[in-house]
Amino acid sequence: MQQTQMKIETRSSTGKGISRRLRAAGRIPGIVYGRGQEPVPVSLDPKELSAAITGEGGLNNLITLEGGGDLDKVVVIVADIQRNTIKRNPEHVDLHRVNMNEKVRVNVPVRLIGTAMGVKEGGLLDFSHHNLHLECLPGQIPEHIDVQVNDLKIGNYIHVSDINFAEGIKCVENPKTAVVGVLGKAKEDATAEEA
Repeated sequence: MQQTQMKIETRSSTGKGISRRLRAAGRIPGIVYGRGQEPVPVSLDPKELSAAITGEGGLNNLITLEGGGDLDKVVVIVADIQRNTIKRNPEHVDLHRVNMNEKVRVNVPVRLIGTAMGVKEGGLLDFSHHNLHLECLPGQIPEHIDVQVNDLKIGNYIHVSDINFAEGIKCVENPKTAVVGVLGKAKEDATAEEA
């Protein structure tokens, strides 16, 4: 898993007015919480946040905080980013402290490898689970879960229980959850609709 750094500043005051002033000054208000510690209000630069979550790991990147007094060298992951509904720019960020020796739960993207045999035969790929919830140590968080689909035939599915996860990584989804499959032939479906 990618590890990055991010500069932050702690802030003593909170509330909507302070948050508006921070955003007007080009900063994002945020909070650092977790591991039984008191939540600490912070502010950060949007460019720093963007750089910290860039790459395949995205929000699961481990971020070492810099600056921030008692938070200096604390490792966090981004728990949530609240965005403006129209412009989509970040308006608030929740950072969760992690202990490198304690397991965390994260949402990891699924990456399909190959082309399903059933698709080559005219079927439609049904990629229903683009992310999986995993539990593992922070240093073991994968950037993505690779799922090989070459042998997938029409009418067949790959379920969570069919995926081999690396040692130390546990998927907390229902084992019967279908991740990807191939539906009936597209040509036959189109003909049936026309009729």
